[in-house]
Amino acid sequence: MAVISLSGVLMPGPVFAVTIACGFQDRWSGWKIALGHALVEIPTIVAIFFGLSVFIRNEMVLATIGLIGGAILLYMGYDVFRTRKEVVTSCSTKYQSPFWAGVMTTAANPGWLLWWATVGAALTATAVTFGWWMLPFFVVVHITCDLLWEGFVGMTIFETKGRWSSDWHQRVIAGSGVLMIFFALLFVYNALSSLL
Repeated sequence: MAVISLSGVLMPGPVFAVTIACGFQDRWSGWKIALGHALVEIPTIVAIFFGLSVFIRNEMVLATIGLIGGAILLYMGYDVFRTRKEVVTSCSTKYQSPFWAGVMTTAANPGWLLWWATVGAALTATAVTFGWWMLPFFVVVHITCDLLWEGFVGMTIFETKGRWSSDWHQRVIAGSGVLMIFFALLFVYNALSSLL
């Protein structure tokens, strides 16, 4: 179960990109982002367990989530790219805190929701075949994987930033913004394709 959970945790996406961007500013940003991610993820896991996955798999619902989430991520990616110099020089963030960056990038990511509606729903159903007590155990294992991975990424960026030039910092942050824009455009494209 933990190995399959890692397929979702290690998947590059908006949460990973914002962890890189925020890692320059705050040693603990990865853990804060993972906690923000968990704030959205835990209720989603419980809702999927109680049947939300059927609703989420509806094409119109997925398309709507893709368009809205894609638009939010497009703005966030553009903002990270546009303010890359400010992030490096002033260590400020447009998200108020890494915690809220984790909340926003998770909530705006239709790929994440689709993963939970399919792979995650299957994992949850499998876990519960061992008993109801497995649902909280499964949640704890999955959230722990998120905390460890995002914490590792954020800490690595923070600890190694002194070895990089200011130009390199800006390139990495710009790359994070571009990655978010890429996923945003992919989500919007997929949403529009399903509607046409």
